[in-house]
Amino acid sequence: MPDGIFLERDGHKTWLKWHRGHKQAGDISFTWERIAEGMRLGASLEIDLLCHAGGGFVVLHDKTLDRATTGTGPVATATPGQLAALNLRDASGNPTDHPVMLFDTLCQRLAGQQSGEGALLQLDMKEGAAALGDRQVAAFAQAIAPVKHLAILSGGDAEAVSRLSAAVPGMRIGYDPCHFGVAEKTARTGEFERFVETALSDSPKAEMIYLEYELVLTAERAGFDLVAAFHAAGRRIDAYTITGATAENHPAVVRLLAARVDQITTDDPVGLEGLMTG
Repeated sequence: MPDGIFLERDGHKTWLKWHRGHKQAGDISFTWERIAEGMRLGASLEIDLLCHAGGGFVVLHDKTLDRATTGTGPVATATPGQLAALNLRDASGNPTDHPVMLFDTLCQRLAGQQSGEGALLQLDMKEGAAALGDRQVAAFAQAIAPVKHLAILSGGDAEAVSRLSAAVPGMRIGYDPCHFGVAEKTARTGEFERFVETALSDSPKAEMIYLEYELVLTAERAGFDLVAAFHAAGRRIDAYTITGATAENHPAVVRLLAARVDQITTDDPVGLEGLMTG
């Protein structure tokens, strides 16, 4: 039975990253139960981080509480106590019994359980450098310290990632160069080589590069192998996001596997493994 951990083609292993902690279609984003399960199984998972009013971070994607939680208003103005009292909503907007998690709480829980070989928790920083003062940097460093060996810090703002990781010796980092209209511009102009050079320059210490999968395939059609270019520079590639395990997505995944991407971000890892191996 599929466990949603990885696919293997021609001797190359491609991890299936659990987007927002989803193991399969219909999962609620950012629940402790799924994150804990994935780490025990040795999966690659992703969570998002936002600043709260207490100077630390909360595991949420949206900058407002209304859609994904039982709260209302901006995340940035909510206190840790207020956030901890909220529950997550499911995809239909129904309240669940799953609480909103503070980042330090998540790290404490992970430190108290065994993680499987290869387990990796991607911390996708949704804040830009302007939101990260000394207080936030110190809170991040303190929270992640006991489990930094299980995590990789990433984001679309290279300065934000650099500022946080500088406070955590040995912190692994990644970089997403597709934000701020860059992916769309690159696809339109075909300046793929320049895109690679700029990404490597903007985040020279990043070990993982996160790329919109459509950009990888657009470059391929134009005769440029983005994956190989980053591999030549010693970087690994995550292609995001395959939302569902559908017949429509099958050809794209086949091409991504042929391109030897190192990781595919998906909302349905179990379903995608079943689709590609069934």
